[in-house]
Amino acid sequence: MCRSNLRLSVGVAGLVVLAALFGPTASARADGVARASAAYARQDYLAAVRILTPLALHGNARAQSFLGFMYENGYGAPQAYDAAADLYRQAAICGNPFGQSMLGLMYDKGHGVPQDFVLAYKWLNLAAARASIHEREYFIRLRNAVASKMSRAQIAEGQHLALLWAPGQP
Repeated sequence: MCRSNLRLSVGVAGLVVLAALFGPTASARADGVARASAAYARQDYLAAVRILTPLALHGNARAQSFLGFMYENGYGAPQAYDAAADLYRQAAICGNPFGQSMLGLMYDKGHGVPQDFVLAYKWLNLAAARASIHEREYFIRLRNAVASKMSRAQIAEGQHLALLWAPGQP
């Protein structure tokens, strides 16, 4: 479990409110992300958010990236790109490939963060490097799609930033 600092923005402050409303429960157990995934599959998005929130606030990178997805798409929570980007950032800093890829896509689109193709490339490159073999090809395609919008110098900068990155660093 990564213990990065969750920066509070207006959207992420809503997570604190949710955590206060639902309080610490058995959801904080290690199987919480699996239970949230099952709730999501049943389309019980409120339950998924309720399960994920305390886990995300306690630094669980998988929960952070999943909850970021819920906020990005408005499933069980208001659609809030700022909150989604903050959650993806925390997961990405911890080295979570899904969080890294989603943060990269947020930078590509300029959702919740300023549009920045270099940072999009960096995070998508890191996601591809850390992903399972099943996910890697997809992340590479996303990274290459971003690269198609960039100059050679920008791609080199994105590659350099990815090479310098280590878990725990933004």
